[in-house]
Amino acid sequence: MTTKHLLFFRSFLLLLAIVSVAFIWLIIPFYGAIFWGTILAVLFAPVQRYLLNKTNGRRNLSALLTLLIILLIVIIPVIFVAGALIQEMVLVYNRLNTGELDIGGYFAQIINKLPPVLTKEFGPISSLDISKLSEKVTDFAVSSGQFLTRKALSIGSNTFQFIISLGVMLYLLFFLLRDGQSLTRRISSLVPLSDEQKSHLFIKFTKVIRATVKGNLAVAAVQGALGGIIFWFLGIQGALFWGVLMGVLSLLPAVGASLIWAPVAIYFVSEGNYVDAIILAAFGMFVIGLTDNLLRPTLVGKDTKIPDYLILISTLGGLSIFGLNGFVIGPLITAMFMACWTLFPQAMHDHDNYYIQDQHELNRKAKRLKHRSGSRKTQPDSPTNHKTQSEE
Repeated sequence: MTTKHLLFFRSFLLLLAIVSVAFIWLIIPFYGAIFWGTILAVLFAPVQRYLLNKTNGRRNLSALLTLLIILLIVIIPVIFVAGALIQEMVLVYNRLNTGELDIGGYFAQIINKLPPVLTKEFGPISSLDISKLSEKVTDFAVSSGQFLTRKALSIGSNTFQFIISLGVMLYLLFFLLRDGQSLTRRISSLVPLSDEQKSHLFIKFTKVIRATVKGNLAVAAVQGALGGIIFWFLGIQGALFWGVLMGVLSLLPAVGASLIWAPVAIYFVSEGNYVDAIILAAFGMFVIGLTDNLLRPTLVGKDTKIPDYLILISTLGGLSIFGLNGFVIGPLITAMFMACWTLFPQAMHDHDNYYIQDQHELNRKAKRLKHRSGSRKTQPDSPTNHKTQSEE
């Protein structure tokens, strides 16, 4: 490659990097819509292929039917549940703000009702000013409720932005469903990896997305519904809110929903309501907990092949960095990390083989050139040269 062509190639790479960064910066405001549009397209790709066969290859019709199915079973139910959740959050916050729901008082009551053995064992804790401690707990609960309520109400206040994002997601989802296979082939052809590596990473990508979203959402829905039902049965106010909160927390393996029902069971014990405490604790451990132990390994761990401790850490890290989207992004990054390191030894082996082959090829070329130059030196003079010399 000449210096001129090398300059042209490097200039093109620089231009490619600039326009790529500019494009990413341009679509960042719709990051959530693009992300969930892609996730839904991956999840419902089998449905799209099934409808494509049933409609005799009419891609527009099959994509439109798949989009309608997504609207009916995913988007519309989520909007209704979110609306009900916002109302519950506002009610809980008002009760916290007016003191009707005194979290600090409940905490102080639990401290005061500790058995003498625990009081003696944890003497420094019992000597604290419980009123100040309960005050801090109340302030924390009120500030947390205010934060959650403000976030929830901001979704309703930014109705125009929400509608725009929803429209972008649905519009993008239609084309991803219709042209998903051709887009995948085009993107795959641009990735500078071997066919084996691209196939392995693509399969891992789709498996992790489907397992994470379907598995975690199934576990969250079941645990949230069970938690809400038992709270309603025991007469706990805001059962829908606490059920949804248990569903969200159930995204964390092992500990999830117990962060809600366990303190309530402890409060029942402090109140002397041992029957409700036993019912809630037994239901939480043997029904809600068993659901997590049975469904999550089957739906998530089996396909992703990620250990439970890595799922927990990656989910927590994803939620802290990316927000709610992180429960998918965290395990996805972890799965791709493990997949790339799984491919690394084979890539190194292939690299060594290619290097050895290149060296052998260079040595063969060098020997051929050396042989040709040697044969030219030892070649006798031609008859023409002899004739010229005799004439002289």
